[in-house]
Amino acid sequence: MPDLLSRMLGEHPWLLADGATGTNLYNMGLAPGQAPDLWCETHPDKVRELHRQMIASGADIILTNSFGANASRLRLAKAEARVGALNRAAARLAREAVAEAGRAVLVAGSMGPIGEIMAPMGRLTEAEATTMFTEQAQALKEGGADVLWIETISAAEEMRAAARAAQAVRMPWCGMMSFEPGGRSMMGVTPPQLAALIDRLPYPPLAYGANCGTGPAELLLAVAGFAASGNERPLIAKPNAGVPRYQDGGLIYDATPEVMAEFAVLARDMGIRIVGGCCGTTPAHLAAMRDALVEAPRGPRPTPDAISARIAEAMGPGE
Repeated sequence: MPDLLSRMLGEHPWLLADGATGTNLYNMGLAPGQAPDLWCETHPDKVRELHRQMIASGADIILTNSFGANASRLRLAKAEARVGALNRAAARLAREAVAEAGRAVLVAGSMGPIGEIMAPMGRLTEAEATTMFTEQAQALKEGGADVLWIETISAAEEMRAAARAAQAVRMPWCGMMSFEPGGRSMMGVTPPQLAALIDRLPYPPLAYGANCGTGPAELLLAVAGFAASGNERPLIAKPNAGVPRYQDGGLIYDATPEVMAEFAVLARDMGIRIVGGCCGTTPAHLAAMRDALVEAPRGPRPTPDAISARIAEAMGPGE
């Protein structure tokens, strides 16, 4: 029997993934510097409420509050012994929100980077990264995640380690890198290089793409490099809602719901199957994206110049 994501992709021309977890939790009271993952135990009602808001705004895929819940990152909060408990709780909270949805919504177990530089430039080996990812993946599986969602990766070695972890726990997975202006990840990987890596993996993802970055236009230009590779696996685009600033005691990003709606339509017209938002993307952004995807007629595949021009126009003067 096919997994839920494959079934949903087979039934719909596009799927809407949710928005930000960490930045929305900050605006719900999470203290700066506090690990968002800890809220799965200390503030479960707020985590569950954020999932409910994303579902109400139209999300087909919600990410668990577990982006940094690996042993290395949790060590900073002296919580490395809580990897299993926190990831199981994160998946359970998402499952509880989905149970109320009244429609098919997929729970994606969010797994961010380990937080250390990979060898040979750094000290973290692929074997060590695989062990940490596997511990997290197993707990997300036990908590009820439908798929593993590996995101914001910058090194090819770390993507390979995450793929091994998904294979070890026998879970379907999706993989995303984050690309800097200029079209490379922080560790120098280009979109075509990521596409080639994905094709060579012995346990490849169901879908892959890009997330985070500096905004929707830059991310779409990076994702265009996947299409040029010839890889026909479904693509994911989940950019930040622009650039952050502090305002009225909260964190605000400069891409309005209208900008993210324009991004969503451009992404869909590029052939991207899973569209969402990363840092700064609120339920209001997501609702605007859903409306635009449903209502805007499908257009021709946008050129790089059209992408830049349409996002700049949506941003308005002075942006």
